[in-house]
Amino acid sequence: SQTPIIARSSDNFVVAAVKRVGAAVVRINTEKTITLDLPPFFDDPFFRRFFGEDIFPRLPKEYRQYGQGSGFIIDRDGIVLTNAHVVSKADTVIVTLKDGRTFQGEVRGIDEPSDLAVVKIEGRNLPVAPLGNSSEVQVGDWAIAVGNPLGLDNTVTLGIISTLKRSSSQVGIPDKRLDFIQTDAAINPGNSGGPLLNERGEVIGINTAIRAQAEGIGFAIPIDTAKAIKDRLARGEKIPHPYIGIRMLDLTPEIAKEINRNPNAAITVPEIRGVLVVQVMRNSPAMVAGLREGDVIVAIDGISVTNADQLQDIVAKSSIDRKLQLKVQRGKQIQQLSVYPAELQEAQSF
Repeated sequence: SQTPIIARSSDNFVVAAVKRVGAAVVRINTEKTITLDLPPFFDDPFFRRFFGEDIFPRLPKEYRQYGQGSGFIIDRDGIVLTNAHVVSKADTVIVTLKDGRTFQGEVRGIDEPSDLAVVKIEGRNLPVAPLGNSSEVQVGDWAIAVGNPLGLDNTVTLGIISTLKRSSSQVGIPDKRLDFIQTDAAINPGNSGGPLLNERGEVIGINTAIRAQAEGIGFAIPIDTAKAIKDRLARGEKIPHPYIGIRMLDLTPEIAKEINRNPNAAITVPEIRGVLVVQVMRNSPAMVAGLREGDVIVAIDGISVTNADQLQDIVAKSSIDRKLQLKVQRGKQIQQLSVYPAELQEAQSF
């Protein structure tokens, strides 16, 4: 007898979500020139004759580096969102759609602190990924990650939202200015820049920030963060990021006692709760304002602060050159200092 044919039930929510977005998810291939900064003696004829060519091989001064990531189309005329680190300093960007069409990509704007970038391709009536609202996401919601790991187009993984507002300092990338969505949906190499979806197939985040030492944990940039700056990036505008120029640490009475008990500690700190200044960057707004290592910031513009994330958030939402009033405990004395945030530059600290 023949095996009866069982009719397929209606699509589950994951299938439906991926069908809604999948055509708008793209693969991004990049090529860039890397220039090596070789010591001068590598080309010194004397050293070559003395030590021989085997010791000092003639290394190329530059080479081509190839990269790959993901992105998704948010406008029918070809605006693509992705991670900044996917396309940063790329000489060539090639965008490939699920249907096989290939386009030359133009990087319109990059914002390194938020790890966001906008790429433009010349197309018409392209598939578009619908954007949701990350402000509505809750811990325990479904999370669907779509991307192109290892060049495998439209790979899908499923999980839940594990945590919201996971700061970049907690994630271990202090050079970024982000609060991440944390998920247990697998985010593999090549997924960077791809969308994180809710159960309705709306983009709630942009996959990024893989931690190799933490299996089963993935991070995504909230889509509301991208929506706030995507149009300016598409116009090639620079996104301002105020900074004051300190390295800092959450201070509690317990931590302060540990520091003060250490005979090798360079400073003695008050045993209170606040934000400990552990380093003041040279020529920074903080140095101009008179902040010192060992100071404890307890309030900013009249708002009490007990951890570094609070302080960073207030500074990030301030304006360039607009005065911020700091209440600082220095030893047993309270100081009132005025600091004027400047524009964050590459390789600078908060």
